[in-house]
Amino acid sequence: MIRGILHIDLDAFFVSVEQALRPELAGKPVIVGGRPDRRGVVASASYEARAFGVRSAMPLSRAYRLCPQAIFLQGNFARYREYSEKFMAILSDFSPALEPGGLDEAYLDVEGCDIFGTPREIAMKIKQRVRNELKITASAGVAQCKVVAKIASDLEKPDGLVEVPAGKEKEFLAPLPIRRIPGVGSKTEQKLRSLNINTIGQLANLPVSAVSSLLGSYGIMLHHFANGVDNRKVEAWGEAKSISNETTFEEDISDYRYLHGVLRYLSERVGSRLREDGKQAKVVSIKIRFPDFETLNRSTKLPEATMTDADIYGAASVMLDRVLQHNKLPVRLVGVEVSSLSGESKQLGLFDYEKEKMERRDRTIDSIRKKYGFDSVQTGSILALKQIFEK
Repeated sequence: MIRGILHIDLDAFFVSVEQALRPELAGKPVIVGGRPDRRGVVASASYEARAFGVRSAMPLSRAYRLCPQAIFLQGNFARYREYSEKFMAILSDFSPALEPGGLDEAYLDVEGCDIFGTPREIAMKIKQRVRNELKITASAGVAQCKVVAKIASDLEKPDGLVEVPAGKEKEFLAPLPIRRIPGVGSKTEQKLRSLNINTIGQLANLPVSAVSSLLGSYGIMLHHFANGVDNRKVEAWGEAKSISNETTFEEDISDYRYLHGVLRYLSERVGSRLREDGKQAKVVSIKIRFPDFETLNRSTKLPEATMTDADIYGAASVMLDRVLQHNKLPVRLVGVEVSSLSGESKQLGLFDYEKEKMERRDRTIDSIRKKYGFDSVQTGSILALKQIFEK
């Protein structure tokens, strides 16, 4: 029985969709993200634009300075989601073990899928179908574990295919820069460089105790990855494992009350989705991004599962305060996520009157918002907001 994990990644996805629908854009520098005279960042750039140094998440104003001849497009996320669904449908024809990593990428475990050929042959067939049916290209990585497959898929973009034979993972990774490891950002890279660690091979050969003392449990995971060891399974596509909402500000925000108002707003958005899905959450997480694009994620486990806005916001606000104690304002992006979802509690205990009252209150507000719009009811610190975010 063959074994293998594929990571399939659509090339310059948003731009590729635009070029597929508008052939006159093919071969031109195209940037999706909005007008360059408005605050915002590059969501996707064609490879012709990347040749000028344009990259995703770069401010649009800088992208314009680098490539003023580029065609700037606002983008259409409904259209991109439609293409994403078609992409996932193609992948599901080859294996039921499909784990999306976003609109434009996914892992595929092809163990037992011998009917379609070897893992490399399966990757080639997927790439061909994507090209024929969607008129865009995909890059693929083939390996025995997720992290190596993901790194491999990024090495020969666009339209690449890289296979890492079993047993050759460490050798394959060794010469690559440490930034190639998914999740290694500028701060982690700086810490590793303080130990004169510049390549994945150098990280792999470092004593695990040294990495652990520098980066804690995260460092241990990175050390495993650097050695080509990743025991994570491909989690088959199923029910959502988390619910999240985030917003990027038009201008960096330094107002503390304003940030808490946004956090409350996002918490209520997430809580509304929880109740709509009949779910409760045990873990609350926040995401904070600063103007230099450093991004921090923090999580906390609740004493008991909840679906109330107050519980979600309460946990999120404590984490926000802790982050801001050690990081100066302003903030560029804030997000809230709940996870460890379970079914709705069927029966409340004798002393759960307050919890029941909060749930009834939230559901009443949900019904009003469903009829008159989410912003028809504004609670607590949301009243500090001076704008309404994307619904």
